[in-house]
Amino acid sequence: MTDDELLKQFENCTLPSAGFHHEDHVRLAFLYLREYPILEALQRFSASLARFAVANGRPALYSETITWAFVLLIRERTAREGNQQEWSEFAARNPDLLNWKDNVLKKYYREETLTSELAKGTFLFPDKFMSK
Repeated sequence: MTDDELLKQFENCTLPSAGFHHEDHVRLAFLYLREYPILEALQRFSASLARFAVANGRPALYSETITWAFVLLIRERTAREGNQQEWSEFAARNPDLLNWKDNVLKKYYREETLTSELAKGTFLFPDKFMSK
């Protein structure tokens, strides 16, 4: 599926949710960041993702903390690596962002924080500090 098709189906809530996985979330966030300044991308992607979750009968799955944290990590990586890269190039360089089971947020957040109701409704700053 092309980037434009993915974005259109996502925003129209016609993308089949059964095949919508973590890597697709990351790809969409990447596409929003390529198209819009950070604050606009964050607002648009968050609103679209929450709407998509509701349209698919799963509003409780949306987490503002997880969404914003991934968007901010993707933004940092694209800024460090160059904003003009394509998705396939970005994905190849950032496999840690694509792994949901052992995802990168576990380095920054306690599990109980990420799964809390508060984290679902509002962005929470990281509460776990990595040791050297």
